[in-house]
Amino acid sequence: MKPSTNRMLTRIKSVYMFIRKKGTVTTQELVDEFGITPRTIQRDLNVLAYNDLVHSPTRGKWSATEKKVRMSS
Repeated sequence: MKPSTNRMLTRIKSVYMFIRKKGTVTTQELVDEFGITPRTIQRDLNVLAYNDLVHSPTRGKWSATEKKVRMSS
């Protein structure tokens, strides 16, 4: 796996874990927490939403779904 792909997957996992821990978060909170651009956060959220791990109950806010996830390091 390319280093950039590994970095992206690690970041997406971190974003998911942050949302699970906090409950509901805004896109801006994620931008501030991870220090990356809103567009990058949006792409990461799209990956998570596509895999039914997060959903957006209202525009700009994100929550984790109840889908069971097995985490590996």
